[in-house]
Amino acid sequence: MSSLPTAPIRTLTLGVAEPHPLTPEVIRRASAILSVAQQRLRARGYEVQTLRLSTRPVFDDLADWSDKAILDYAQNLQKMLDEVALNFCSLGPAQLARPNFPLERLALIPDLLASTSALNVTAQMATIEEGVRVEAALPIAQVILRLARETEEGFGNFRFAMLACVDPGCPFYPAAYHRGPTTLSVGFQGASIVGETLRALATESNRTAGGGIPSPALITERIRVALMSYASPVNLLVQDVAEEQGILFGGYDPSPAPMGEDSIVTAMEQAGYGPFGSVGTLTLAAALTAGLQSIPIAARGYRGLMLPVLEDAALGRCWAEGRVDVQTLLLYSAVCGTGLDTIPLSSDVPAEVIARLLLDVATLAHRALKPLSARLFPVPGKHVGEMTAFTSPYLTNTLLRL
Repeated sequence: MSSLPTAPIRTLTLGVAEPHPLTPEVIRRASAILSVAQQRLRARGYEVQTLRLSTRPVFDDLADWSDKAILDYAQNLQKMLDEVALNFCSLGPAQLARPNFPLERLALIPDLLASTSALNVTAQMATIEEGVRVEAALPIAQVILRLARETEEGFGNFRFAMLACVDPGCPFYPAAYHRGPTTLSVGFQGASIVGETLRALATESNRTAGGGIPSPALITERIRVALMSYASPVNLLVQDVAEEQGILFGGYDPSPAPMGEDSIVTAMEQAGYGPFGSVGTLTLAAALTAGLQSIPIAARGYRGLMLPVLEDAALGRCWAEGRVDVQTLLLYSAVCGTGLDTIPLSSDVPAEVIARLLLDVATLAHRALKPLSARLFPVPGKHVGEMTAFTSPYLTNTLLRL
């Protein structure tokens, strides 16, 4: 596996043990630990893209605080983060699946995100134990529409998501939240590793099998070996840092997160199963996910394919060409990744339509007993048939089809 490319590390995520309200001392300590880990990895040639904090659910810790008090605290927390140059901090989910969680609390989320830049918040609509809280769908949809209207380019929806059956400990945003002792975890950007592995395997199969395509079982095994080969030295480095700092190694999510032209769609098309979205894609997605989920070393989080329409340039093109749609991505989510991620929507999409999308994701997560999430992007001033025009370097542009 020495020929594999060196993929970036998408995130080092510190799970903070202390409850809200967090103090400047806690934030400074967290920043110092992340900086040490980043420096150690960079010294070994790894690019670390982001440093992130994952906290306990703020709406649980501050359940008896007023909306104004929580908003004031969030703005003060933003100042603490600015002082140490940390740009990502997850406040965890509003645990809406609990029948006694007050749905009116959701109205605070757009104000909280619109007045800060580093904070992320989510809303957990389903858990394995409690099922799907159907009446939460419409209030969550209204939060999404407010964020589209009240944040620049609707970018507040990049920092908000509906979660379903997502446990604490995932290093990836926006799903990340924490429970227990302080931990340090890792999330990878491994699309290039998947692509190179599948390209080599397809070449081998073509040579030895007279034009055949690699079997799903062989894909699963090669992906497992390739990602273990990449992840093992990173994990050892991060484990060493965690031990030195007196905290725990929280594990890693091997999900090969894409970014721009570093595309999981382009990677998958190397396998010889045809264009992404054609017949065979579901089988390939399941085989890749099986490989990710068979990695035995400290794996956490989604452990599946991420298919974010607005973050993966090739997937954005598939969306614009009509090769995939919401139903297709939900189908693939049944055997792989994260649900509906960064889905562009028309600015005039009704709240009821968004609510039904959320219900579909939550129902699938609950019935399949797997973590899924939904980040939906109504695009201000844009309608079906028009191109998005995001200026953010984190988002690609595509055609609005819903």
